[in-house]
Amino acid sequence: MLYFARWKILLILGVCAAGLLLALPNLFGPSFLKALPPYLPHKRLALGLDLRGGSYMLLKVDFAAEQREELESTIDRVRNALLDANIGYTGLGISGGEIRFKIREEGRIDGALAVLRKIDPELVVAIKSDGEGTMRFNPVALRSRRLEAVQQSVEIIRRRIDETGVKEPTIERQGLERILVELPGVGNPEHIKRLIGRTAKLTFQLVDATASVAEAQAGKLPPGDEILPAAAGSGGEASYVVHRRIVVDGSELVDAQATFENNEPVVSFRFNALGARRFGEVTRENVGKPFAIVLDNKVISAPVIREPILGGSGVISGNFTVRSASDLALLLRAGALPAPITTLEERTVGPSLGADSIHAGALASIVGVSLVVVFMFLFYGLFGLFADFALFFNLSLMLGSLSVLGATLTLPGIAGIALTMGMAVDANVLIYERIREEVRGGRSLLSALDAGFKRAFGTIFDSHFTTLVAGFLMFWLGSGPVRGFAVTLSIGVLTSLFSAILVTRLLIVTWLRQTKPKEIPI
Repeated sequence: MLYFARWKILLILGVCAAGLLLALPNLFGPSFLKALPPYLPHKRLALGLDLRGGSYMLLKVDFAAEQREELESTIDRVRNALLDANIGYTGLGISGGEIRFKIREEGRIDGALAVLRKIDPELVVAIKSDGEGTMRFNPVALRSRRLEAVQQSVEIIRRRIDETGVKEPTIERQGLERILVELPGVGNPEHIKRLIGRTAKLTFQLVDATASVAEAQAGKLPPGDEILPAAAGSGGEASYVVHRRIVVDGSELVDAQATFENNEPVVSFRFNALGARRFGEVTRENVGKPFAIVLDNKVISAPVIREPILGGSGVISGNFTVRSASDLALLLRAGALPAPITTLEERTVGPSLGADSIHAGALASIVGVSLVVVFMFLFYGLFGLFADFALFFNLSLMLGSLSVLGATLTLPGIAGIALTMGMAVDANVLIYERIREEVRGGRSLLSALDAGFKRAFGTIFDSHFTTLVAGFLMFWLGSGPVRGFAVTLSIGVLTSLFSAILVTRLLIVTWLRQTKPKEIPI
């Protein structure tokens, strides 16, 4: 009990000092922290939406549209595969989330199966004896595509929001198809919501100059073509007949910037090496023909190719304003969403409500901690002051750990801190009560202290471990505020173990060596 190795003393003091140093930035403002030397800690706790105010949005990924788009891109491959194999078919189209067709000759069914199964291993092909056939994604592939689409959407939304300058946003997946977006400090999210909601899928497709829009709208659409409307304010035709085949898409872009050309806002773009080569080949082979620049299935412009574009860069014009050109460039840089996004829920928390929450939470924490400090002193005297001193280091370690991890402090997080403060002295209460029992049992001073720490440790460890398991489960299964509470609770459990067992024990041992008392003052 009385012996503490020098390395243990240095380790305990070092951890306490590190906790204080890491927690200190939370007491100062950003301007003061910028003036500090770079080797000192600068990280502060980020305030959550309920404390700082801002906007909350719950989004949903539209998988039906994404799945239909995948099937539409597969139809051309199905058509070409059957034509190459000289297999007659009819009724090729999409219905009910699957591709449907009919093989004309019953004797070619086996051949059609063999050809179609090579197109995509994730598609299940079935053809009945009468030639009626279907192609659909298997359930495993469908679930995988959904998870991948949501994760990709989260990353793209994060890039879009980061470019707007919003600090410390929370963007995370919820469930199978939902995305949670929290924007602290954003009181009017309409502009950001418009940026998030746009799919921003950019494609370059050749215009079918031989097809008439009127005939196509009347049902005489050539195979492999589609009708696309013009974007509002594009200044061209109302609709265009374009080839479904995409020459180059937005995934080949490496940069997009808003700029001016002839005193008009435009968007300049630059392809990567692969996109530049494809774009150069198509423009060289189609000089004198129009091609469409399509954004979210609407034609922005349809210029005529005057000469081969071999540099891998170009300009998109379309009666833009400065704001719309900047927004389009931002969207193109961030990338296209794999599926459309819809808003399920939206709410705004005002800064005044956040300030009230901070005041109420801070007041509750101060009152709670003060009552704990007074209680420990009244019941345990000097040893209670030791516990209070360890409690201070426990709070410093907790705030320092949360700051280093970049955790976001929410109102439930403040509740978790206040709860942990009360739980931290529980360990001291167990130790002190055990010491009292040992003294009543006739043990000597040193023996009672040693037994109190050793025999109470099992109970303390069990209680803290079960709380830590509960915190882990809340973090794993919960979301938003529940996770914030789980993080503060779990970190507080770990720091309270350190402060109650090691810090308190070191204080008591130091006191024993300095004063050599005859009895225990509890």
